[in-house]
Amino acid sequence: MLGTDSADLGETLQVWVRHKLGEPLSLADIAAHAMMSRRSLTRHFRAQTGTRPLRWLLTQRVERARELLETTELPLARVAEATGFGAVETLRHHFVRQVGTTPSYRSALRR
Repeated sequence: MLGTDSADLGETLQVWVRHKLGEPLSLADIAAHAMMSRRSLTRHFRAQTGTRPLRWLLTQRVERARELLETTELPLARVAEATGFGAVETLRHHFVRQVGTTPSYRSALRR
């Protein structure tokens, strides 16, 4: 657990969240782990990272999905599950928004 010392907030909390990407995480969950209110967490996190906690979490999930797509043969459903998206449709939606292509781009990588 983290204290209210915002110096710990950046890396320590980010490492914890990255280890939990496959689990459902809410702002309340992250704030509880940081031992802060949601409002304080959002303020401190944004000051340190330039983004909101849930936006950062979404980016991390998409980046992890991209890594799994490029380095494994896992089916899309398993990638969606492993990255906390739950459903292929949800993964596809966020992947397209962030990466600009669908997760099926990996078939082009294999050619």
